Amino acid sequence: MNFSKLCRRGLLGAALALAFAPAAMIAEPAAAEKMTVRISSPAVPGDWHAEQLYIFKEYVERALPDQFDIQVFLNATLFKQGTEPAQMMRGNLDMAMISAQDIAKQLPQYSIFTAGYLIRDPEHQKAVFYGDVGKEYFKAVSDKMGAHILAVGYLGTRQLNLRDERDVKVPADLKGVKLRMPGSKAWQFLGSALGAAPTPLAFNEVYLSLKTGTIDGQDNPLPTNQKAKFYEVTKQIVMTGHLVDGVFLSIANKTWDKLNAEQQQVFTDAARLAAEFNNKNRLRDEAGLVEFFKSKGMTISEPDRDAFRTHVQKMYLESEFSKTWPEGLLDRINKAGM
Repeated sequence: MNFSKLCRRGLLGAALALAFAPAAMIAEPAAAEKMTVRISSPAVPGDWHAEQLYIFKEYVERALPDQFDIQVFLNATLFKQGTEPAQMMRGNLDMAMISAQDIAKQLPQYSIFTAGYLIRDPEHQKAVFYGDVGKEYFKAVSDKMGAHILAVGYLGTRQLNLRDERDVKVPADLKGVKLRMPGSKAWQFLGSALGAAPTPLAFNEVYLSLKTGTIDGQDNPLPTNQKAKFYEVTKQIVMTGHLVDGVFLSIANKTWDKLNAEQQQVFTDAARLAAEFNNKNRLRDEAGLVEFFKSKGMTISEPDRDAFRTHVQKMYLESEFSKTWPEGLLDRINKAGM
């Protein structure tokens, strides 16, 4: 049995000990046919934001026995990365983990959440999205995109990961570097703001592209780099810490509206528990993974992070993106949790 499964069972067991006494009281009689709920994700098996989906599945299926068949599809095997919001709106998909970049395509006024060096740390992330700003954001997503956000999970703090070693101290040192970023406009702008030449590419194509030299680098949190084994095809990690990244576990309104109040509460509780499972494991891994990558022969370098922060923030504030940001929103985000 692998470590992630042990962690998953341990947390789930503790949660169920508290949750299932009342849950058993609200569970409904067995239905004639279970409702199938399909979840699509580009996450690789073993990564914590993939494992959290099984926490969600187990919680719901045990809290509401014989009512749901939760099906998890990883590695973008059901739908291509970035297409999930449209598929949920069309009724082809029940649940997905969507990003701020996905949301910015439909709600450009909230492209602020794609900006580098905006969210300070995981606690600030929770303060923003579980506070008043988050309530407004979630409602806008529901109204415009037909998706109900259940929970926000910490995806990790993104660092640069390069195929070959380079002396990277300031953004200018990344000139000409073909940096893989997801294909949306928001992601591509972040790559440019970092000083690189952003190259759109789906996540499941990154490993081979690094191996062949189609791209020079990619950016992801350290736990994702480990699970995807990017250390096999790269030589350096530059600790820019440019994006405290989040992922929103969401359910299509068309599916959400089919649930009764008790079922909706169980789904919400399951999502929050799953997100906490992900968060705790990611934070623990991030704290120890620098030594892991060093043991694999990789170079871990520290750039001038203030230079990166100043350059990236200046790029955003002078961009077309910032012109759509609601007045006062940046200040409210900065003050959240203080």
